[in-house]
Amino acid sequence: MPNSSTDRSARIAAERGPAGRAIQGWRWAPAWILAYVALWPAPGYAEAILVLGALVAIAKLVSSRFRGGVSLLSGEAWALTSVLFFAYWVPQLVSTFDSIDPGRALREAAVDLRYLPFLWLAAAAVANERGRRVTFGGLATIIAVWTVDALIQAGTGTSPLFFGIDSIKQAISGHAMCSVSQVAVVDRLSGVFGPCNLKLGIVLASLSPFALYAAAKRAHALGWLLAAAAVGVVVMLAGSRASWITYLLVLVLSGWRLLGWKKLLGVFAAGAILLGVLGVVSSDVRQRLERTTHVFAVSEEGVDRALSGRTRIWGAALCMVREHPFNGVGARGFREAFPACDPQSDQQAEWGEGPAFHAHQIVLEILSETGFFGLVMWLAGAALAWRAWRFADAQARERARPAMLALVVTVFPLNTHLAFYSTFWGGLTLLLAALYAGSLLAVRSTPETTGTE
Repeated sequence: MPNSSTDRSARIAAERGPAGRAIQGWRWAPAWILAYVALWPAPGYAEAILVLGALVAIAKLVSSRFRGGVSLLSGEAWALTSVLFFAYWVPQLVSTFDSIDPGRALREAAVDLRYLPFLWLAAAAVANERGRRVTFGGLATIIAVWTVDALIQAGTGTSPLFFGIDSIKQAISGHAMCSVSQVAVVDRLSGVFGPCNLKLGIVLASLSPFALYAAAKRAHALGWLLAAAAVGVVVMLAGSRASWITYLLVLVLSGWRLLGWKKLLGVFAAGAILLGVLGVVSSDVRQRLERTTHVFAVSEEGVDRALSGRTRIWGAALCMVREHPFNGVGARGFREAFPACDPQSDQQAEWGEGPAFHAHQIVLEILSETGFFGLVMWLAGAALAWRAWRFADAQARERARPAMLALVVTVFPLNTHLAFYSTFWGGLTLLLAALYAGSLLAVRSTPETTGTE
């Protein structure tokens, strides 16, 4: 009969790092992460949470060092989180040297250093079993609440969550979240983000793995199907076609392991029927479907219209790559460089007046704004993330799977994207990278090590 004290010692030893110190995480870290995500519809408050979280993380990490060791993260998770950040940030720094406004670019690069300690905090949030349960479960709950809110808006015309946020904003400042003109031109379901910040669809698509995995864990295939249907309706009504592609990838990568290919094909058939029905009852969805059909046009103009002017933007991005091959035009310098590279400067753009703000495609954004140096750095980060996954055991892969899937679909290159060097989308992508690194390279928790105060 095995000795219970020996088993207990073995379990505790399994949780210790190379130097024999327990890796315990930090019990309050998940609260910071969930507060940051929940406040995305109010960008100023979300940014404040990020900055405060970064400062708290620095203080916590310093105090841990002084107590004689790192108890918040395993050495491997610490290293991978830092490497993924620097694969993102170093190209930004190098791109500033000959950018259009080097001073401003250097300031932006310096400010973005705030992400690093916050990413350590995010990795620490999922460093043990309790932290992963709270963090991933909390993200699933946020997605569920936003989905239900959007479905209510689809039925009634009003998002209860955004109505509450807007009412608070008016009571504090006397001004609404969105102007009358912004409300008038909205062409999709806006949900909690509101009609002047149309990010609901793409955010739900990228974060949906957390909701789908939580539903599958609770109710197996039925839970996955119900969650997939609810989120899918909102993504169709709220999202751009890019978010449709992102969500399709989520369904493929999460559904085949649970349902098998035959049943998953049935899900896709039902989804196609649902999309057709929404195309009939929703003028906004119908317009996006009609615009998509222009991709089959023979003329270049028809294709550009189908892609909402993307071919023109991509042509300008390639011009920037030719002109600045090593380090690009500077992170977030696309809009200033666009007029000189616009291949159709004498024609009205599909998106209206003004220059394009970014390349709308991850590879072209990296190449045009940070050059081939930036692309090599991003690829190096991706290779290290893949290497960590490849050499992880089955248990580690399973606990990191929701974060891995969310990160993969967010950076999937055969799609169009938001700007990865913007505050919002850059922060979301880096957060997913930290959750992936922290959960993949975490240690298995025991009752004795459920988190420090």
